This record gives sequence, C-alpha cells and structure tokens, in this order.
Amino acid sequence: MSYLVRDVRRRIRTDHASIVDGIDACADAVAAPWDTARTTDSETVADGLRRTLAETGILEALPSVLVDAVEATGCELRATPVPAPPYVVVTSRGPMLRATIDPGRLVIRFDAFEVVRDSTPGHPPSYRRLDGTRLEVSLA
Repeated sequence: MSYLVRDVRRRIRTDHASIVDGIDACADAVAAPWDTARTTDSETVADGLRRTLAETGILEALPSVLVDAVEATGCELRATPVPAPPYVVVTSRGPMLRATIDPGRLVIRFDAFEVVRDSTPGHPPSYRRLDGTRLEVSLA
C-alpha cells in the first residue's frame, strides 16, 4: 500500500505543483492581516482559506487533482468528485481531498497551518501559518 501513497504524492508534486503553490499563496493571504504569528479563530482560518481558494479558482481545481491522484493508484472513483464534502473539505489546517477506492480511504491533506494546543485548561488552540504547504497522503 505504501507504493500507492508514494505514487499519489509523486503525481501531485509533479503534475500539480502549481495547485500546491496556489494553496500556499492563499494561506499567505489569509495570514497576512494577523497582528501576531498566530490566531485562535479557527473559523477565520478555514472560512478565509475557503473564500480565497474559491476566488483564485483553486477550489474548483481540487476535484481534478483528486481524480488524477486516484488515477495514479490505478484505481477508479465511484462517482465524479465535486469541490464540496465529502470529496473536498477546507479545514483550519488547509484543504483536504478524500476518496474511497478499492484498497481503502485515500486522504490527501495540504497542510498550510498547524494547530498549536495550549496545555492550560480553558485556552483554545491557536493556528500558526507553516513555512510552506505540507503534502500529507494516507491510505487506510
């Protein structure tokens, strides 16, 4: 199964580098107005990122990235993905693509923000812009 994950990662890095770069630029735009390196407002992060991805056309392009990623595994999708759940979800970490294929559940995450948890009771987690966008692929 690890070779499938490797093939998906390679396909995205090779054929969809402009999408990853675009996600990175959108995340920079979301974080630019912050007066510190972090925010505790997860909705501002997720909603701002979703809006920026939509404005730039990247959100509409993500289903084709998912189709291509599934093709790299040699599997087929059961339905045509759309830029909405369950196929495309924009979280406070970044966009996530999901598909059920023959070997299991394929999940592709573009992590542009990290969650920083505070050990002090009652303090909400904060969200910090990563240096770049991390591509995480799993198959379970």
